[in-house]
Amino acid sequence: MIKHCEQNALKKAHNARINDDVYNQRSMCETVFTMLKDDGDELRSRSWHGQFREITRKCIVHNFSQAAS
Repeated sequence: MIKHCEQNALKKAHNARINDDVYNQRSMCETVFTMLKDDGDELRSRSWHGQFREITRKCIVHNFSQAAS
């Protein structure tokens, strides 16, 4: 969930219920997706299985590069 500015009592109460841990997980997840897209935003494989293998390899390479740095 994206936090919004507090304008009235109802929105202030809603903002207080937002779980910061879940919000931070979403932020980190979006960062990883952006980093994976930077490596190449298109898949060359045409079949579903080939696309799955290609995405898996991209994730493995990303994890290795993050562990090395």
